[in-house]
Amino acid sequence: MPLIDSKISLDANSPMRDSVVMIAQPYQLYIERTDASKNMARFYAMAIEPTLFGDICLTRRWGRIGARGQMMKHSFAREDEAVRLFLDLLRQKRNRGYHPKGKKAAT
Repeated sequence: MPLIDSKISLDANSPMRDSVVMIAQPYQLYIERTDASKNMARFYAMAIEPTLFGDICLTRRWGRIGARGQMMKHSFAREDEAVRLFLDLLRQKRNRGYHPKGKKAAT
């Protein structure tokens, strides 16, 4: 006696069946901006990762070092769109004095 009540597979025609999102390379960033004279201690972090739904997600986190901070997520259909925003935001932050943790900004 069969354990199923149908001869039709519900997953046979599913478009999600074999779709796997791979990104070309990992994109992760953590930078800081500190200035003791202004009591400034900020961080900014970004990462590009695939979602469970086949999209690409750029996650941004920022705030005061040691605090939870804030977070924003951007979804994209294509990886190159996410990378474009990632690089644009990185350029903006570098111009404002953010640098990798432990390194001083060039003056």
